[in-house]
Amino acid sequence: MIERRFEQIIFASRWLLAPFYLGLVVSLVLLLTKFTQEIFHIVPHVLEMQEKDVLLAVLTLIDLSLAGNLLLMVIFSGYENFVSKIDVADHKDRPDWMGKVDFGGLKLKLIASIVAISGIHLLKSFMNIDNTSKENLMWMVIVHMTFVVSGVLLALMDRLEGSHHGAHGKAAAAAKSDHH
Repeated sequence: MIERRFEQIIFASRWLLAPFYLGLVVSLVLLLTKFTQEIFHIVPHVLEMQEKDVLLAVLTLIDLSLAGNLLLMVIFSGYENFVSKIDVADHKDRPDWMGKVDFGGLKLKLIASIVAISGIHLLKSFMNIDNTSKENLMWMVIVHMTFVVSGVLLALMDRLEGSHHGAHGKAAAAAKSDHH
């Protein structure tokens, strides 16, 4: 009786994460606000801007968009993996990946988004190289490569774990069929 009640409390504690995801929704609104501010800042001056400056502004918008995508993935996947299923299965706009991204897949999508965001920052620095010190550029390349290597290592670990589970599952199935 005590054990069952204790387990119910532990299971219900997953709802303590719900405010975190609600906070991330607020963060998504903040990103939208910043994106809108950037648009309103760029549009009136686009005709007088140099091509390089327009590209830098567009890269900033892409960067904000990728950060928004990243937030949305974390909100949906995190909530569904750790709190509760989102019951919109019959909605025509439901993203195909919803409900299919497990924690391992989420990690890989997160690191891929971080690498993309880092790559955009690095590209912006290269495009604005006259205003970027060599030391800052060097550190940006080091940080970007750290993200890339981390992503490759995470993907490799997931692949190794998947092949380990696959081999273990095949061995168990073979052993089961030998008994029958």
